[in-house]
Amino acid sequence: MCLGVPGRVLEVRGPVAIVDFWGVKRETRLDVVDEPVEAGDWILNHVGYAIRKIPASEVGETLALYEQLLQESGIDLMSADVRSELEATAPSGSGDA
Repeated sequence: MCLGVPGRVLEVRGPVAIVDFWGVKRETRLDVVDEPVEAGDWILNHVGYAIRKIPASEVGETLALYEQLLQESGIDLMSADVRSELEATAPSGSGDA
């Protein structure tokens, strides 16, 4: 199973956005996202690519579900997938974009 991880767009630099994932900033490609993205928008990230812009009406519910998922991590396969997704997009070195 593959999950997209939600993040808030901080800045857009052409085809790349700087996105905040729970305080961790990462570069995310915008090449395949379904509509234009700008600072303040929320996206779903999958291995460094924004795959979908989250509609404003769904942001609260989406974030609540992910917070619950991360809190209940234990041996939950979905939370392991979210954590591996965040790790997969991490640049080598500092941890921030």
